[in-house]
Amino acid sequence: MATTRTEERMAAAMGLIPGAPTVFKAGNSIEHGAILLALPALESQGLLKALEVYDALPQGYYNLTHILLLLAYMSLLRIDNPEQLKTCNPGELGRIMGLDRVPEMRCLRQKIKLITEQHKAVALEKSLFAGWLNPDQNPCLFFYIDGHVKIYFGDKANLSKTYVSRQKLCLCGTTEYWVNDRQGSPYLSVIGELNEHLRLVIEEQLVPRLLEDTRDMVTPQQLDANPLLPRFILFFDREAYDTSFFVRLWKEHRIAIVTYRKNVKDKWSEQDFKSYDTQVINNKTTMLLCEKPVELGGHPFREVRKLSEGGHQTSIITTDQTLSLDQTAGSMFSRWSQENYFRYMIAEFNFDKMVQYGVETIDENTKVVNPTYNKLTQQIKKATEKHRRAESQLYELMEKLQQPLKGNEHVQLTEKQATVQQTSQTYATKIAELKAGRKEITRTIALKDMPEANRYNCLKKESKLFMNVIRMIAYRAETVLYNLIKPIFKTAEKEGRQIIQSILKSDADILPDYEAKTLTVKIHGQATPKVNELLKNLCDQMNETKTIYPQTDLTIIFKTG
Repeated sequence: MATTRTEERMAAAMGLIPGAPTVFKAGNSIEHGAILLALPALESQGLLKALEVYDALPQGYYNLTHILLLLAYMSLLRIDNPEQLKTCNPGELGRIMGLDRVPEMRCLRQKIKLITEQHKAVALEKSLFAGWLNPDQNPCLFFYIDGHVKIYFGDKANLSKTYVSRQKLCLCGTTEYWVNDRQGSPYLSVIGELNEHLRLVIEEQLVPRLLEDTRDMVTPQQLDANPLLPRFILFFDREAYDTSFFVRLWKEHRIAIVTYRKNVKDKWSEQDFKSYDTQVINNKTTMLLCEKPVELGGHPFREVRKLSEGGHQTSIITTDQTLSLDQTAGSMFSRWSQENYFRYMIAEFNFDKMVQYGVETIDENTKVVNPTYNKLTQQIKKATEKHRRAESQLYELMEKLQQPLKGNEHVQLTEKQATVQQTSQTYATKIAELKAGRKEITRTIALKDMPEANRYNCLKKESKLFMNVIRMIAYRAETVLYNLIKPIFKTAEKEGRQIIQSILKSDADILPDYEAKTLTVKIHGQATPKVNELLKNLCDQMNETKTIYPQTDLTIIFKTG
């Protein structure tokens, strides 16, 4: 029986104790016992800082510490949601945490609801940001920004549509905007209500937060001493392209940008390009690069181009004057680390899984594109495409009629020309009527002016923000473990992370000694001698942290068996 601590459960139900004490009992071959190997990494990434941000949960058997540890363990073990706990051994997971069993699905959802009702996910993210932003590892304060669309397949919410590049379709969904470092590790995220434009999100939401969180990183004295020094540098793709916006960021906040240039029509001479050794993420490569000053919208920019083997020139523009030519190119192409992060989180952490069901209203004065206007625009595009096809077909027929023809071919082509010409005129008339009708409709409309049945709303955000933070901590902890084995086991990152996953899912013996105040975790052997060697080295490094299990005085000692 998993539920063995009946007296404590009764006391918790009556409100006599604030939570179950963490008490470990000796056990052999406990399923997933090796997950404790990740605890030092989770603590180093700030998991328990949530105890300083969130208020204690109402008295019950499971307290806030239990829930935080369980959610982090679930992420690392790829238990994607509370419902999947049904497929696990609750007693085994409970013994890993010093309990008799973990909460059932309904209880865990209730606990998550109590946490998210405090609306402190952003405050938790802010408290973690300072620890994650290490000036020694990120001296130039690089921030990579991109949006990720979470597709919605339900019918309770009425969401606006947006283009999903991975599906190549316009679908209903919510856009999350992420800020990552150069290696792809996340800093923070915000959730849009109506799939806002990336430029607006950067200017109205992300920049104010980054300015506040980095105000002590670059002092006013440093900025005054060096007029070219940026406060930090933003990297993003063409979606946020606006030269006046770039200039405004620099003049008002001393924020530099690096992005791809739009609408490049000229080509530079290939003789101007020179070979440079460039670092992209953690790899060194050789690129053909060239830099020239350029004026866009009446403002000066630096333009850097990369010449590919096929002759294509990729254009990058920046307002920063401190980075060298190769640093600018290498940093911009490192933006793919963020795309890799999205791909990995979707595949491994069920990134887009809904945590809490329900919808929230949006400010009724919010302006959106008028759906009627949008519908007419789509009809105009389709009619224009068909009109162009008819015109192209008509042009081909006219060319054929000018050539020598045999028999009835001239008559047949003439009849076909008349039919196609009539079709073309029909589409031209339809386009004119649609454009005339669109002129009578305003392009934007306030939500309050939309029919109530079609009025946009949004999904509940707080629970998703909270779980985003938990998954960020779990991902960063996994990265810490991978970085520890990387110097020994030189392999691709994907394979290295798979090894970490297999180790954390291993069985282990848990042997507490309350007299010596130790908790020995003996992890079972792995599939190959090489991985066993990695595990031993990893245990030695984790033992150096002298981690004490939360809510106990037991120092964890890791061994291999």
